[in-house]
Amino acid sequence: MSGFFQQVVLGLGSGAIYASLALALVLIYRFTDIVNFAQGELAMFSTYIAWQLTAAGVPFWLALPITLAVSFLGGVLIERLVIRPFEGGPELTVVIVTVGLFVFVNALAGLIWSFLVKSVPSPFPDGALDVGGVNISLQTLGTLGVVAAVMGLLFLLFQKTKIGLAMRAVANDPASARLVGIRVGRVLALGWGLSATVGAISGILVAPVLFLDPNLMGGVLVYAFAAATLGGFDSPVGAVVGGLIVGVAETLSGAYVDAIGSDLKIGVPLAIIVVVLLVRPRGLFGHAVVERV
Repeated sequence: MSGFFQQVVLGLGSGAIYASLALALVLIYRFTDIVNFAQGELAMFSTYIAWQLTAAGVPFWLALPITLAVSFLGGVLIERLVIRPFEGGPELTVVIVTVGLFVFVNALAGLIWSFLVKSVPSPFPDGALDVGGVNISLQTLGTLGVVAAVMGLLFLLFQKTKIGLAMRAVANDPASARLVGIRVGRVLALGWGLSATVGAISGILVAPVLFLDPNLMGGVLVYAFAAATLGGFDSPVGAVVGGLIVGVAETLSGAYVDAIGSDLKIGVPLAIIVVVLLVRPRGLFGHAVVERV
């Protein structure tokens, strides 16, 4: 039985990383109704910035806030310069723009840092806790703690500040928010910046587990999409819950389903996406769309 719980713990560690990137996807979707296919690449680029700073001798806990600040500014600039010209246009156009952004950021990272694989040290200490025969690594505990802290900070931002109130108003009804004097354009830029910041945290968490290269977040993005789809694309809480569920489902499937094993685990999030879209398209925590005739 301890083996089963060990797999669950490993799944929760992976799921927390998926949840953080899914949370970034959900934030942009709530504010702009845009599914950002470049979210993983923006997270990867931010991870390279953190790596470059630490490689230059900057302590990690100083490089982290610098990276997050640069990521926030980058998200704002992308909304202003790349996304805003197509605001209000056909949805397919915006999707193509984000796909183009995906390709551009990936190529830019390769041009600057090359496509050679780089090793990234973990910000958390080595070691593990033994709880009833189940080893819980400090890396897993740290990852879960970071995701919980991000969720808590977002809750405080949205529920306890005027900026959060404005962001919720824009997410619910941009036209009405504009009528009451809210600068919708600034709020949308803020949403992109916030999403880029949360995505950067995801990249920084996953890089020590994998290896850093321009394709770092390609696989993670698939899991993040599955998490957001399962939890609901308009629910930040759903993104986190969905990420944890997807992580545990992937780990248990790889460990106990012989037909899947470690080589076909990528099929698990794809299967989850298909099943959710067929059975409950709005996800576990998503809100049904109500339109007045």
